[in-house]
Amino acid sequence: MQTRLERLETYLLSVIQDRRRGRIAAFLRFVLSLLSHLYAVGVQIRLWLYEHGLFRHHALGCQVLSVGNLTVGGTGKTPIVETFARSLQQQGRRVAILSRGYKSVKPPLWERLLRRLTLADRRAPPLVVSDGKRLLLDSAAAGDEPYMLASNLPRVAVLVDPNRVKSGRYAIQKLGCDTLILDDGFQYLALKHRLDIVLVDRTNPFGNGRVLPRGILREPVRNIVRAGFIFITKSDGCGAAELKHVLRRYNTTAELAECRHHARYLQDVYTQARIGLDYLQDRPVATICGIAVPEGFEEEIRRLGARIVHRRRCADHHRYSQQEIIDMINESLKAGAEAVVTTEKDAVRFPMLERRDIPIYFLRVEIELLSGQENFDQCIARICFHSARARSDVPDDRMTVDA
Repeated sequence: MQTRLERLETYLLSVIQDRRRGRIAAFLRFVLSLLSHLYAVGVQIRLWLYEHGLFRHHALGCQVLSVGNLTVGGTGKTPIVETFARSLQQQGRRVAILSRGYKSVKPPLWERLLRRLTLADRRAPPLVVSDGKRLLLDSAAAGDEPYMLASNLPRVAVLVDPNRVKSGRYAIQKLGCDTLILDDGFQYLALKHRLDIVLVDRTNPFGNGRVLPRGILREPVRNIVRAGFIFITKSDGCGAAELKHVLRRYNTTAELAECRHHARYLQDVYTQARIGLDYLQDRPVATICGIAVPEGFEEEIRRLGARIVHRRRCADHHRYSQQEIIDMINESLKAGAEAVVTTEKDAVRFPMLERRDIPIYFLRVEIELLSGQENFDQCIARICFHSARARSDVPDDRMTVDA
């Protein structure tokens, strides 16, 4: 069941996407347009302050990459972060992924206010989801994406803290890391990036072209000029010539690659048993997901040959209750489904169930490069070269954790 906040988010999204009609929706769009102009001005002022040194970029003396978006949600960022982290780790880098831990379970409001007033947040170390050896936190404490990354990358450290300068220093000093990846870090300017990797969804590159809150852009499209590498995600392999032309209008130097999200196998949410994708062929299934773009997931299930006889869509990052999953199982059985299929990101938010009358699988998805493989390989090689060189001359004052 959706919370009040989730229902509000869903309603506002329908207003932004022009799916709501009537005077109230029209008035809201007018107000959101005004706020959007103010937001865009604020974004550009903030960039100017960083560019001119009035806001400080912190340099940590090691290789720092950011993987992020111009838009909110839905570009397939987590598999790209995983791909970069795994490639760098396999080349000998000691990698840490730094996340803000979006939608993790927060302490009560009074406790958060008290921690801020007493500066306890500044003194506290970051949450270590994985130290590169062990998985230390669950998805509720860590957040969906950090937990998923830590589970799939056993030799990569994953840390969570809104202050990624602090978590970066911790990763260097306490965990011996020499390469940092900022998960969703394109707009995080406090930590100096050596490379900005930006993801653009081919199916919906820039929404309606407006910035928040009237559109889905976090900053104007022209700001993609800061990117050093652009991934066109969810590609169909046809070259995306028109989108590339638009991107080159704003950024003439960034390396480009096209990729798609490639389904690999199904995995039981509870037993971890894996089965082949041919299981879905002509099989009636039910789907449940709480992601930004549920249509893409459902279309992939159909493409793999399944017949969706029942579906449930929840708000992005929705945290499921035990009763919700039990209800979903009962509804699925009533509709004639032989299995429930969800996303890997949703699976980490499923509660434990003692009894399951129908199997529940998540679809394991990985990145498949369709073009730009040479650009990607060269990018990894350059990062590894610079990282090896940087380790020998990191200033001591950059290796201390703020008190």
